[in-house]
Amino acid sequence: MGFDRIATAGEIDTLDTPYALTRPAGLAAMPMPPCVTILLSVYNGEKYLRSQLDSFLRQEDVDWLLCWRDDGSSDASPAMMEAFAKEVGAARCLKSGSSGPHLGAAGSFLQLLLENRDAAFIAFADQDDCWLPGKLRRSVQRLGNPAGPPALYCARQMLTDECFEHPTPSIKFRGRPGFPASLTQNVATGNTVVINTAAARLITAIPLPEASPHDWWSYIVVSACGGKVVYDDEPSMLYRQHAKNMVGSPMRNVSRAIAAMQRGPRYYMTMMRRHAERLYEYRDWLHPQAVADLQLIRSGLSGGLAGRVAALRCRAFKRATSLETALFRLWFLTY
Repeated sequence: MGFDRIATAGEIDTLDTPYALTRPAGLAAMPMPPCVTILLSVYNGEKYLRSQLDSFLRQEDVDWLLCWRDDGSSDASPAMMEAFAKEVGAARCLKSGSSGPHLGAAGSFLQLLLENRDAAFIAFADQDDCWLPGKLRRSVQRLGNPAGPPALYCARQMLTDECFEHPTPSIKFRGRPGFPASLTQNVATGNTVVINTAAARLITAIPLPEASPHDWWSYIVVSACGGKVVYDDEPSMLYRQHAKNMVGSPMRNVSRAIAAMQRGPRYYMTMMRRHAERLYEYRDWLHPQAVADLQLIRSGLSGGLAGRVAALRCRAFKRATSLETALFRLWFLTY
């Protein structure tokens, strides 16, 4: 496996080291709230940034550490972050030493992830949204033991306009998240994602394919390697829809299908091939069933009609809705 084994809390208490913690006899350990490391990539976000920072302050029953990276901003965003660090304390708001060069959203977030991959829980945060107060608490409760096998949490959002008005729940995912469904569609919207240590180590160890979004790749890697993917039906945040969104989230099934048709099969099938080929390079890390499915899918992508039909028989090789699945199958068979 591509990550080191992590000691459990019980093992840490019994380590033979002068720095091992000791407790007075008969005194129970005082519960401590879990700590989540928030990763925030900042790029010319001064118009919306403060509302997201304020939502961090309103998180309930969870401690957090904010690690942020400036991705080459030309506005007041870095100054706003420096002011926030003074407000909450420099030890709680850390600027990445890699700040400055523009890496793009995926590159910037993965750089932050690489720098913080040993954290217990890690959350991706976009600069223009607003988290609901229970977001982090609910995610760590659903993930469970931070030192366990790879696990990824994601959730629905409340879609709003630019002023956080007219909230509407995002489409409910009615399928079962996992592999190979993850090759057909990303249900892990990055601004809702929280992962544990093992997942972070996997994601940073398997290189991101060209032009792949970091959240989609995270979902693919964790699911293909047999990790736990938790999809939460309860919205965790206000997802602001505006002209500068990197990725929007259409509200209706028909809108999603139309958006897919507008992008066309070239982008979609190119990304599937890139994802499949990168996974195959690391097939020794994958779950055995994922390897079997991946081999059928690769054969279908490179072969004739019979091979493609065989690939479509793979368990869960489909999208969330029947309309989207029909479009996906058409493209898979013909492109």
